[in-house]
Amino acid sequence: MKEILDAIESGAATPADYAALPLPDSYRAVTVHKDETDMFEGIATRDKDPRKSLHLDEVPVPELGPGEALVAVMASSVNYNSVWTSIFEPLSTFGFLERYGRVSELTRRHDLPYHVIGSDLAGVVLRTGPGVNAWKPGDEVVAHCLSVELESSDGHNDTMLDPEQRIWGFETNFGGLAEVALVKSNQLMPKPDHLSWEEAAAPGLVNSTAYRQLVSRNGAGMKQGDNVLIWGASGGLGSYATQFALAGGANPVCVVSSPQKAEICRSMGAEAIIDRNAEDYRFWKDEHTQDPKEWKRFGKRIRELTGGEDIDIVFEHPGRETFGASVYVTRKGGTITTCASTSGYLHQYDNRYLWMSLKRIIGSHFANYREAWEANRLIAKGKIHPTLSKVYSLKDTGQAAHDVHRNLHQGKVGVLCLAPEEGLGVRDEEKRARHAEAINRFRNV
Repeated sequence: MKEILDAIESGAATPADYAALPLPDSYRAVTVHKDETDMFEGIATRDKDPRKSLHLDEVPVPELGPGEALVAVMASSVNYNSVWTSIFEPLSTFGFLERYGRVSELTRRHDLPYHVIGSDLAGVVLRTGPGVNAWKPGDEVVAHCLSVELESSDGHNDTMLDPEQRIWGFETNFGGLAEVALVKSNQLMPKPDHLSWEEAAAPGLVNSTAYRQLVSRNGAGMKQGDNVLIWGASGGLGSYATQFALAGGANPVCVVSSPQKAEICRSMGAEAIIDRNAEDYRFWKDEHTQDPKEWKRFGKRIRELTGGEDIDIVFEHPGRETFGASVYVTRKGGTITTCASTSGYLHQYDNRYLWMSLKRIIGSHFANYREAWEANRLIAKGKIHPTLSKVYSLKDTGQAAHDVHRNLHQGKVGVLCLAPEEGLGVRDEEKRARHAEAINRFRNV
């Protein structure tokens, strides 16, 4: 691994130099173990501790197949799917790996007693398999997390509809929280040249998800002037949704849970902000009963902030805790887009407010290659910025996942893999200087 890192840090290695580098037999990777999937049985979700289930193991380098690439991972990041994997909720990911392993002889590699996790990376291509023409060893890349087979016609209008669509590093093995990762070549995108490795690795999953959910025609199709309600507006997903709303001429109504998070939204340029804890919204009377009076109080507050207008688009991801309120406050003919359920998967809402007001609920899951490419292009152009707040070492990934699980973080948290320190990998210092304040916004809070 030292030879690989030396080549990357030299900045002078050619594609031929990279192709000539010997691949290591093994590499360090963050894993969960199949024989530990019941370790949290009987423990409440909140009390399950990723520090106990995530391991830093030495694992063999996987076989490289057609249409694939091996990437030296300089940095990665923690997403909620990393948390779900680590606490084995809602399902153990080993079921995903077993099913993928039955697809073909090649995919059988993924069905192992350990799972290398992680759905983001920034790094350098080491090897490409047969049939890969667009990428070569030495290319500096980021990877989006959509893995598809595309042998069915269903996926050819929108690859997210491929019956064999999976999230890399969650529903496949050999993910990005490691020193080496295995990806399909159509996951690769150019690394933004003004960002460090850890900054470039942070946006991938959440930036692409927010782009499809809010901007794309496959999502809400946001337009100028739309009032957009963004739950968790300073968080991993919400911080990108807030930026897209502002950049697209919409009016974000940012829901946060503390004055500190409200200040982050203001620093991004948002003006309409609701601190749900300070205003003490209690959408549930008890575990089984919601309180429509609180929906109405919430809607009234929104209209105070929008000049009397209701919400055009709700950017939903908390799920059970907020969904009833989200449906209620959306204007007639408006749209609720949902991509997750971090507070619970069984949503309840009053359907009268949906059907009689002609509202729409759109399910949105990650992004297709084109959407991910467009989202990354906006990062590269300095129109959207990373929301990286803190960086951990690879050996401390368990602590990083714990902090995300307990909502102790702002924006995104990064993980250094092969990169020995923060701040490396910047190729365009002039562009970086122009955007330094925005790039460091979440670090400076």
